Amino acid sequence: MPNMPEITHASIEAYATEHSSPEPPLLGELAQATREFSRMSQMMVGRLEGRFLKMLVAGVGARRVLEVGTFTGYSALSMAEALPANGKLITCELDRSHAEMAQRFIAKSPYADMIEVRIGPAIETIRSLSGPFDFVFIDADKPSYLDYYEAVLPLLSPDGLIAADNVFQGGRIVDETEDAPNVVAMRRFNDHISSDKRVECVMVPIRDGVTLIRRI
Repeated sequence: MPNMPEITHASIEAYATEHSSPEPPLLGELAQATREFSRMSQMMVGRLEGRFLKMLVAGVGARRVLEVGTFTGYSALSMAEALPANGKLITCELDRSHAEMAQRFIAKSPYADMIEVRIGPAIETIRSLSGPFDFVFIDADKPSYLDYYEAVLPLLSPDGLIAADNVFQGGRIVDETEDAPNVVAMRRFNDHISSDKRVECVMVPIRDGVTLIRRI
């Protein structure tokens, strides 16, 4: 996977990051470890989007969170910061090596008792769960986004929120000649969400684009 091109001007994104609340030291450690661990470290949400996710979870007063796509655990740990003491976060990961790294850092965090990593196909995990979930973060394989969305929507609490990541696909989403499978899948997802009469949505140009979705 190539490095994601800058959507926001790099200096603006750096300014926004530096003027957002700092990440806890453990997340800084995890970010560095992820860069050393994986050539796909750009899959990690990073400080700015991590603080954004924490703010969203806090804003909806979430008690139960579902994450589709753990990677190395940065986003799960970011969201867990905003949960109450009796909160619960379930995160789904297909790649065992990613899940094991996430579990190591989760075990070192104050949130080990509230985060559960489920290893295996996410759609199977979702179908085994009971709602409601107050916040859902989708950040996994792009061709399955529509399946994940349709599976999690019935589990969403009445005032809940879904956040779907990477909706810009590095800016390729607006290139009509681009026919890479991930881009085609994301176009289909974006078109479906924006025309779905069951929900309202807003696409936010943060990092690689995040669409926020709520039922109406």
